Amino acid sequence: MYLPDHFHEVDQAEIYGLISAHPLACIAAQTEAGLIANHLPLISGKEGELIGHVALANDMHRLIANGQQVLAIFRGADGYISPNYYPSKPEHHRHVPTWNYQVVHVHGEINFQHDARSKRAAVGVLTSHHERRLHGDAAWRMSDAPADYMEAMLDAIVAFRITVTRTISKSKLSQNREPRDYRGAIAGLQAAGNAGLVDKMARRSPKAG
Repeated sequence: MYLPDHFHEVDQAEIYGLISAHPLACIAAQTEAGLIANHLPLISGKEGELIGHVALANDMHRLIANGQQVLAIFRGADGYISPNYYPSKPEHHRHVPTWNYQVVHVHGEINFQHDARSKRAAVGVLTSHHERRLHGDAAWRMSDAPADYMEAMLDAIVAFRITVTRTISKSKLSQNREPRDYRGAIAGLQAAGNAGLVDKMARRSPKAG
């Protein structure tokens, strides 16, 4: 990933906040069948590992060896930035369109788990996290489903954990623009209805760096 210093995201709270808010990761790996990518929701475990599961019918767990390096890509808010957003444009017209975005690349070693306990744990931690956020005390629980049905569902998946070896994050949010153009970009995105990107940019200082 191309990563100029002024776009390098080092705030750990921002990085893990993005992973939590945008849990659907693209997991990419090189295999004997070529480069493959799968889109799967992940969650950070207590030891910082990434936890998920994949369908048993998905060849991902057969094509990728245990201990192999994979790349999990998490994408946050993004949006088109028009030169017309910049107040300085009429003065010199030295602007071109660009795209603002946030992304986290997590490199790590994946290990698949076929035992019932690991599969139940993976499903449990993922569903309890998202259900609590959506429904609070009324959250769906695995025990709500008939036991035989739940066992059949668990038989149809493979759990996995990714031991993180390196994390790289980029926040390209117009930090390289002068303050008035930074604010102009925010105003333009606001008019375009891109509330997610507006929120991320509005919480930062409109200064280059």
